[in-house]
Amino acid sequence: MSNLPTNTLRRLKKIPQTSSVWEGDRRSLTALNNDEPDRGSEGGDCILWVDGSEGMVRAMEVISPEIGVEAIARTLLRAIESPQSPGRPARPKKIVVRDREVQFFLRGALQNLDIAIDYVPELPIIDELFRSFSEFQNARPPRLPPQYAKLLREVAEEIWELAPWEYLEDCDILALEVNYGDIETLYVSLLGMLEQEYGVLLYRSLSSLKRFRASAIEQESMEALESAFLSQDCLFLNYEADEDSDFDLDDEDANLADLPSDEIMPVFGSLHPYEGLRTFLDEEEAIVVYSALKTLVRFFEEYGDIMEDEERIPALNERYSIEFPIGDSPSKTLDIGVTTLPELTDELLDMGEEEEDDDDTPEIRDDLFPDNSFVSIGLLPWSTVTKIRANPRAYNQPRDFPEEGEGLPIILIQTSRPKAKEAIARIQNEGGVEAIAFTPGEDPLAENLYDLGLVKTGADVLYVFSEFIADDITHLRAKKSWERRLEKTKGHCGLVIAMGVTGASRGDPKLKDMLALFETRVLDSEELGIGTLQLIPQMMGFEMDW
Repeated sequence: MSNLPTNTLRRLKKIPQTSSVWEGDRRSLTALNNDEPDRGSEGGDCILWVDGSEGMVRAMEVISPEIGVEAIARTLLRAIESPQSPGRPARPKKIVVRDREVQFFLRGALQNLDIAIDYVPELPIIDELFRSFSEFQNARPPRLPPQYAKLLREVAEEIWELAPWEYLEDCDILALEVNYGDIETLYVSLLGMLEQEYGVLLYRSLSSLKRFRASAIEQESMEALESAFLSQDCLFLNYEADEDSDFDLDDEDANLADLPSDEIMPVFGSLHPYEGLRTFLDEEEAIVVYSALKTLVRFFEEYGDIMEDEERIPALNERYSIEFPIGDSPSKTLDIGVTTLPELTDELLDMGEEEEDDDDTPEIRDDLFPDNSFVSIGLLPWSTVTKIRANPRAYNQPRDFPEEGEGLPIILIQTSRPKAKEAIARIQNEGGVEAIAFTPGEDPLAENLYDLGLVKTGADVLYVFSEFIADDITHLRAKKSWERRLEKTKGHCGLVIAMGVTGASRGDPKLKDMLALFETRVLDSEELGIGTLQLIPQMMGFEMDW
């Protein structure tokens, strides 16, 4: 056992001694939450030092259960020298504890401080404090009603395994006819296709769903988006990484779906314009959410393959009987109808089509597509062009021109789904694709010559989508075919943006992978009027400034 350093003793003995009696104890916090293991509250032990004469907490600290008895002495010294407000530095006349080991330890550690250290079987002030903590904790509603907690976690796991967001976007809405309690119909929107958030939103009204989507499109500031988010009226199931996992929220490329299923944690709750965000469900809400999710599981098991094969959500209608317990009574059954709403999907997609005014300032950039994108010069058969034009889930920028030759000459850019969506949105916001062009470029230091592929947007911004080596034989052949096909289409061409760059369809995207077709025209380098572009060295390395 170590005694206090001599200089510490001298410092403490200069502090005035009062006639107060202090209570000290170390107690586990786990017992406060033993009725709700889900809550995720802090574990550990709490050390308290209380001035019994004034009924004031002088020091409190939460520590790991593995930390030894020395922590009690450290907290006591803080209570003496720098107590919590409004306490003043002071030495007590006597200390009482209810643990013999703590008593003997403190007697040895605090020698020569003129403080009596006694054992008592009960600590009335600390006992009352912990009773108050427990009453407050137990007054809070549990996140999930105990009788439905296991059922909800199990059905959440089933939804995660089915992963319906792989073939349904957030605009593919399902209507669930529940008719239980205050809920008649829920409108289901899935999160996950963008690989950023995963979950199921159960809107209590169609008007709330439409209002939120309209607000999210119109608002630009983070404050406005947060306000739109909190104005929703829905129940929800979200998925998060377990706090013990290595998942990094700040990593843009991190994907929750890459984690093992045992590291995925479901979170249930509610959003309401007046109530805001709430991360617990009452009993009636738990019944509704469980029944709705169980219905979705059965619906996706039966029709998931059909929906995955279709380019747009098909018109489907089905009914399921879902059983759930009610206390000690026999199980109750709800007859729930499921209906897909393809017309609503089309309406929600139309909300996102906005354009901004043109900007007369020319600009050259290279940040529209990521470096690992697959780029090719090719041809899209007219039959495929027709299918993309008719697909409401793929953005199409139409252009009126005769369909001549084998098909439409295209530039294919294939990247990940989130990056493709981001590029499409940026192009839409800049007035679409005005033209595609090739122009010479050079790197003066390396003495390399390039054939630069450019996309010109309606905002008069030129984006470099690829730097082809000028004398590469493969590129020269592709470029020759491109020019020959353009002669037949009178200069009309297209930009196809597709997903699946890391999958089996890399370099050969299927129809469902093609997220946008921008029909446009070609410009030659003379029409661009920018001459040969150069790679310009910057002070911090080389930066593309074509």
